[in-house]
Amino acid sequence: MSRLALVCYSLLMYLLRPVLLLLFVWRSRADAAYRQRFIERFALQPIPAQLQGGLLVHAVSMGEVVAAIPLIEALLRDYPALPLTVTCTTPTGSARIRQHFASHLQTGRVYHCYLPFDTPGANRRLLQKLAPQLILLLETELWPNLLRTASRHQVPVLLVNARLSRRSARGYRRFAWLVKPMLQQLTAILAQDNATATRFNVLAGCHRTAGALASRAGNLKYDMRIAPDLITRAEALRTDWGARPVLVAGSTHAGEDEIILAAFAQIRQQQPDLLLILVPRHPDRFDSVARLIESSGLNYVRRSRDAAVSAETAVLLGDSMGELMLWYQAADLVLIGGSLIPHGGHNPLEAMCLAKPVLSGPHVFNFAQAYQLLSQQDAVRWVMDAEVLSQQVQQLLAAPAECQQLAAAGLQLYQQQGGATARILAQVAQLAMATPAVLPGELRWSAPALSAELQTAAVFNPTYWQAQQAVTGHSVGRNTVYFVRAAGAETDWVLRHYYRGGLIGKLNRDWFAAVPVATSRGLAEFRLLLWMRQAGLPVPAPVAARYQQRGFGYSADILLERIPQSQDLYHYLQQQALTAAQWQQLGALVAQLHQVGVYHSDLNCHNILLDAAGQFWLIDFDKCARRKGQHWWPEPLARLQRSLQKELGLRTVFHFTPEYWHAFVAGYQQNIGINARIH
Repeated sequence: MSRLALVCYSLLMYLLRPVLLLLFVWRSRADAAYRQRFIERFALQPIPAQLQGGLLVHAVSMGEVVAAIPLIEALLRDYPALPLTVTCTTPTGSARIRQHFASHLQTGRVYHCYLPFDTPGANRRLLQKLAPQLILLLETELWPNLLRTASRHQVPVLLVNARLSRRSARGYRRFAWLVKPMLQQLTAILAQDNATATRFNVLAGCHRTAGALASRAGNLKYDMRIAPDLITRAEALRTDWGARPVLVAGSTHAGEDEIILAAFAQIRQQQPDLLLILVPRHPDRFDSVARLIESSGLNYVRRSRDAAVSAETAVLLGDSMGELMLWYQAADLVLIGGSLIPHGGHNPLEAMCLAKPVLSGPHVFNFAQAYQLLSQQDAVRWVMDAEVLSQQVQQLLAAPAECQQLAAAGLQLYQQQGGATARILAQVAQLAMATPAVLPGELRWSAPALSAELQTAAVFNPTYWQAQQAVTGHSVGRNTVYFVRAAGAETDWVLRHYYRGGLIGKLNRDWFAAVPVATSRGLAEFRLLLWMRQAGLPVPAPVAARYQQRGFGYSADILLERIPQSQDLYHYLQQQALTAAQWQQLGALVAQLHQVGVYHSDLNCHNILLDAAGQFWLIDFDKCARRKGQHWWPEPLARLQRSLQKELGLRTVFHFTPEYWHAFVAGYQQNIGINARIH
């Protein structure tokens, strides 16, 4: 995000702090749960060190938590060694997380807390304590300071299950100065539908498919998993209630309950045994809806008081948390709330996956695509007011075959739209591949090449390998690099300790000032190499990296696979020359590096290897990074040219001439696609 945009936003947040606190206090009065765990709103709580280096999934409230459950369960399955943190911002969302992942929370496999307020300090504290490899945000949870802090900590962020209506996109365009740079800090956006992907790409300034930030992955809510005991529990309720039809009105808002109760009164004249289950969207409305039912003269019970539903009971008030799916499973007909008033509607997919006939009001812009598909397949009945609602319910109850056909069409549509979880996991696999290990005073990351036994061993200490008689050689430059081979390994590994260079290195050899863990020397290079290997670039595979705390700073180490039967260009050119074709091949490789945005901060003839098969490899990516744009492309090329000219002037024999450099440039330009500024 641009500095000016962030400053303006942060200043706005600072000025609005009294207002935000007043709103928080007001919400706390309506719902006491908001007052609990207040320190988490500022990330002041202690977080166990063993939770570092994992994944963070943020789902703002109940609906997003429910949608995220299949994804979270898949992450737990696919990444058993990674700690997983799940955050939200509302008590209802928190309750669902605690309920669904109770066993994982007890074992420490999952950690849960509130996402803090969007201030720089709170976000910095959270990311320093968790040091996540990857953040996944659901739907439209975009917070400028969170994204800025993640970017500074070099933590990739995915916006998944993203949705953006035409109306919301218009609103975002009014704040393009803030929204565009914020979106560009996301690693990728995986949208529910093509329309959402297009809107996000336009807002982010990515109009071309090749450079698109957003793409369609589908809707996670089509991947919901039904609790194995849901049908049994619902059948038990229906047995207790007797043979009577059930209408569920789920996630209702103020202004809708009156319409529903008016329609219900009309229906009871023809269907007196109909049971209405009325489920308000927000807990702070439970009491007011109870008073509304009471004033209508209907006999009712409240779920929270565990009263029995008798034959005389007309309305069951669903004033409990986490039971909406149970009510849907027990229903004959389902009316989706938020749609009878201009609120935008709620998710119909829960009813669809349970094969329940869906009724809805006309205001469904929040789930426009799902309702469009329902309408196209004639799998929804539209109701405009109490009169139409009464007519539709009576018609469906009188025609079981039509009711069953409506339900089957919705279920078939639901089953056709699945697969979002798998597509998101494919993106996650490209970004989160390291396994962390927390040891006293240090944090490690390892790839599968490092066995479980070696993950906790003293593998970053040369004396460990010497004691194992596993040191196969060393290389002496500014400092010593050791070549080691673990038992059972097919190739050597390179053990490198990070040292400081220049004049400061004479006073301070290997102590670095504290930085976010993700930007430390070892992890930054480790993660970059992981990504480059995934992209098919010829770089050594990372094996492990270490961040070791030392006072207010740290030291770092890395373990890499050694490129077998290879020699660096510096020594090779003292013995023989490369052909013009080989120089062109090297130029093409550097072009490939630049095309995917990899900046090599010290590209020189010592950091280019040539193996026995004639393949070039690039090594030593300390202080390197992925960069956007093209303005930096000439810099590494100029650095490489200077290193070759320097060695040419120092060595009696060094096979490099201007003609060879022209061949390199030709190979680079043929593969970069532009006329780069190279001399």
